[in-house]
Amino acid sequence: MHSGSRTQCTGRYLVMIGLAVASAVGGSQAVANDSVNTGYFGGVAIMGYDTVAYFTEGKATKGSDKISYEWMGTPWHFANNKHREMFMSEPLKYAPQYGGYCAGEVSGGSVTVNIDPEAFKIVEGKLYLMYDKADAEGFAAHPADTVAKADAKWPKVAADLELDQYH
Repeated sequence: MHSGSRTQCTGRYLVMIGLAVASAVGGSQAVANDSVNTGYFGGVAIMGYDTVAYFTEGKATKGSDKISYEWMGTPWHFANNKHREMFMSEPLKYAPQYGGYCAGEVSGGSVTVNIDPEAFKIVEGKLYLMYDKADAEGFAAHPADTVAKADAKWPKVAADLELDQYH
């Protein structure tokens, strides 16, 4: 897996608690945090790509800043209103795993902010984004192992990111 610049992210379980709280107070009013990958300077989830399009089109599709929805304190862009509505009704179904950070990196206990929107895999109905196509190929060779490792390491990686955002 890539060993370049790294950042850290909020725990999957903390995210789930945050989602429950966000839903209770109106969905889009969640406090901004690092649980969603917004890149170095973008401030937009997964580099502005339409997360629903990965499922409906089977490819990376750039979203529009004119068709957006704020979820988990972060704007998400969509290619069309239908995708936006689909995401609004079931964000957990369409949101990438591990906040959109590279699944391979998370499986190694760290993250990189960089992702290649073209490097992705959908496994058992879940979207996994990768640093690059080589990571996507490595993931595809052993998806169950990578997911099991990433699931086990995500809470600590995520907690580290939560702490890091206050430094």
